[in-house]
Amino acid sequence: MIMIAIFVGLLALVFLGVPILLAIATVSLAGIASVDGLVLALMPQKTFAMLDSFSLLALPYFILAGAIMARGGLSEGLIDFSQKLVGHIRGSMGHTAVLSCAAMANVSGSSTAEAAAVGSLTIPSMKEKGYNPGLAASIVAAAATVGPIIPPSMTMIIYGSMTGVSIGGLFLAGVLPGLMIVVLLMAVIYGLSYLPGYPELRVKLPRASLRQIVKATVEVWPALLAPFVIMGGILAGVFTATEAGVVACLYSLAVSVFWYRGLDVKTIFRILIDAAVTTAMVAGVIGMAGALGWMLSYLNFNDVMLQAMSGLTTDPFIMLMILLGLLLLLTMLLDGLAVIVVLIPTIVYIGQSFQYDPLQLGILMIMITQIAGLTPPVAILLFVTTSIAEIRFVDTLRASWPFVLTLLFALMMVVLFPSLATWLPSQVL
Repeated sequence: MIMIAIFVGLLALVFLGVPILLAIATVSLAGIASVDGLVLALMPQKTFAMLDSFSLLALPYFILAGAIMARGGLSEGLIDFSQKLVGHIRGSMGHTAVLSCAAMANVSGSSTAEAAAVGSLTIPSMKEKGYNPGLAASIVAAAATVGPIIPPSMTMIIYGSMTGVSIGGLFLAGVLPGLMIVVLLMAVIYGLSYLPGYPELRVKLPRASLRQIVKATVEVWPALLAPFVIMGGILAGVFTATEAGVVACLYSLAVSVFWYRGLDVKTIFRILIDAAVTTAMVAGVIGMAGALGWMLSYLNFNDVMLQAMSGLTTDPFIMLMILLGLLLLLTMLLDGLAVIVVLIPTIVYIGQSFQYDPLQLGILMIMITQIAGLTPPVAILLFVTTSIAEIRFVDTLRASWPFVLTLLFALMMVVLFPSLATWLPSQVL
């Protein structure tokens, strides 16, 4: 009964407009107060215990690294480089946005940051080229979903720290699914260009010469090298995934200051403030969700859920579909990070009971939360790109369905072929 009251209360507070951080804190505190044998002092104790993790130290560094690279001239260089590569193909501007998001994912790890950074540069250009603004906003929103899937990823760090799964293994597990999404999105954009309802996708830019491609590569090569520095150092044992965050910060700062020359002291100070605010927000959600997760564990929520789920089906595939459907529903209504932090122990507990690999489960959880970023009522990615395009939300929503279906197809591919997530870590680690 208490567990039902907790979830009903959480949903009610969110729908009343209470920030997710305060909503989780309120139901956690109320839940602890209502359980016999528990004292309120457990609330701060379990909150700080959740944050007392060496792995989570990587979060502020990767957040800062992404902010530095985004404001240090990286976005413009990657977009120009992508345009030189694919500008001559049908759907050229759409392909440029997808490749730019894929390249940005190597340093940002945040889908909303990618949607804002890439969208602010590509959506106005796409509109000038005659693109339907809703289509332009939908393409960028869908492409931004690869941010947390292609490593590095804040969500992977959180998942690894909570489950004990290798963060380096999670980084590797996201490579193939992320690249698959990039290829599928570009294929869909190319296919849509042959339909009568998408005349703007038939517009092609002049083919770049080899000299132009080489010049663009030379200008952007330090940014393209970033993932090899980060992942190479982790896999070679030079530094841990947590220490990689520090390396990413130093590397991104050096590239932005000395190569792109896009930062001054005032801008760096502003970036530090923004990164600190973002880190505080993320850490607050993780801490409060950790207290709520502990209380649910104290109430044997994992066993209750396992028994309830087992009563519905004993088929592993159907069970996984139920879990993913539940995650999609919750992340359509609530903040995806909060949902993941609260439900990671339960999802992994149930998944391992049905012999699912924790690497596969981690990638699937990240993918489903990103799909929720394109599905109302929250649809945070669509809201970001819609505001940039300066159009009605319904116009973007109407144009987004081919890309939502594409992302669902990619999700099913990882469900049906677990090796997409597990093969690369098994070969490297």
